[in-house]
Amino acid sequence: MLIKVAICNFQDNGAGNRALWQGMHERLKSLGLHLLLRQEMWGAEENAGALATAAERVLGLTGIIGEGCCTALYYSPDLFTPVENYTPITGPMWVLPPTVRGLRLRGTTPSAVPLLVSSFHLNYSSPATRLPEAERLTQWADRWDRSANRAGTVHWPALIGGDTNSYPTPGTPGDPALPVLDQIADEPHRAHRSYLGPDGVRRMDDRPDATLRTAGLHDVARHLATTRGDTAALAPTMDACSTHGPDARVDRLYASPELLPALRTVEVIDMHDLSDHHTVVATFDQKTLTHILNNPLTRTA
Repeated sequence: MLIKVAICNFQDNGAGNRALWQGMHERLKSLGLHLLLRQEMWGAEENAGALATAAERVLGLTGIIGEGCCTALYYSPDLFTPVENYTPITGPMWVLPPTVRGLRLRGTTPSAVPLLVSSFHLNYSSPATRLPEAERLTQWADRWDRSANRAGTVHWPALIGGDTNSYPTPGTPGDPALPVLDQIADEPHRAHRSYLGPDGVRRMDDRPDATLRTAGLHDVARHLATTRGDTAALAPTMDACSTHGPDARVDRLYASPELLPALRTVEVIDMHDLSDHHTVVATFDQKTLTHILNNPLTRTA
């Protein structure tokens, strides 16, 4: 069996445009997802959580709505069980706080580790803020717990994804090219997507990607492109527009290295009629993932 994991940035504006909301959720349901990392869940908890409940009903998944409805996780209750009492402190720098949970995979042994899953949304307008947000995300690449069943501590593999509002580090064949700063028509957007280097030159912001990969997390689309030649995995997740510049791959999924043997595919699903972001879907082999979680990285120090 393949486990399907998706990233979807879509404004939960069901009260304002119910047909659009319904169309997006029906499209997501058709993908047969087991994990969904959502961003921009505005209004999900209003009216006693009516919109959040409606999404669960359409998707057939159980939702965890994060602080301020900024992000959320949806998971298949037939496949995953949340680890109780694990809500890490995200820190004061977050404008749009992430949602994070440990999810135990069905069929793993009692001594298996959970999968540490996070849906995040980095700051839209501040490259200076995005950098510490990305640095803070790296804490979930570094979760080690004492194990009653093993000597030393065991590593929780991380799977984190969302809207980075920035670009992957250039150099991967097939990746969309970085915008040229002075060719972005919207001048505020130039500031939103670039940073001032130490030499006084403004550069397009790829620092969150560099930070996450320095911490050992792997961009799964980049991994497939570089190890298997699957450049289709690098398809843009936002289309070119007159104000913001060319096609860009701003929505990305990152995984701890031990999860990569279970990775099978990455596909970008066209959502142009429903959202300004396309949906990224990655598949993982359940048998291989079960083996990884049953046999976690262990250290004695």
